[in-house]
Amino acid sequence: MKCDAVYRIFSHLPTLRTERLVLRPLAVGDCFDMYDYAKRADATKFLTWSPHSCVEHTKEYLKYIVEHYRLGDFYDWAVVVADEDRMIGTCGFTRFYCEHDAAEIGYVLNPDYHGKGYATEAVSRVLEFGFDTLLLNRIEAKYMLGNDASRRVMEKCGMQFEGVRRSEMLIKGVYRDVGVCAVLRSDFEKIE
Repeated sequence: MKCDAVYRIFSHLPTLRTERLVLRPLAVGDCFDMYDYAKRADATKFLTWSPHSCVEHTKEYLKYIVEHYRLGDFYDWAVVVADEDRMIGTCGFTRFYCEHDAAEIGYVLNPDYHGKGYATEAVSRVLEFGFDTLLLNRIEAKYMLGNDASRRVMEKCGMQFEGVRRSEMLIKGVYRDVGVCAVLRSDFEKIE
């Protein structure tokens, strides 16, 4: 996979659909829905970023995102519950390893929507896009130890636990152990 192909695809981020969700580009108009969860400590406990301090912070962040969509170097979709037309989180690629046909994905959902299968549905669709459209060979995801729910989502999507990287990341002043799960194209094709 060539990195210029990634930039070209993501500069015109396609909308993806599942049974209950629409995955579409983020927009500045999502600021209130995003702030609804981004302000919460329980939503950001296992993330690299701290809660948003105000809706203006969220709005500025979304303006930044919209600009990076134009450049083709931001790879997240807004996760929208189709029958509510409400943005409840994000899911997408956090980085690409173009020379290895590999990528990493990440996701966050409003805690009010946990336990409903939305994360699994969104991650599965992004994995499908990664293998079918981007022709990736490997997709991995990371989670901070203690975030068992995130690991369960990964495993429900066919990812296999590969191990723990001890003190891999300094997050909010604390060195955190990070678990890694991954799925290969050949494994994912058997699941579909």
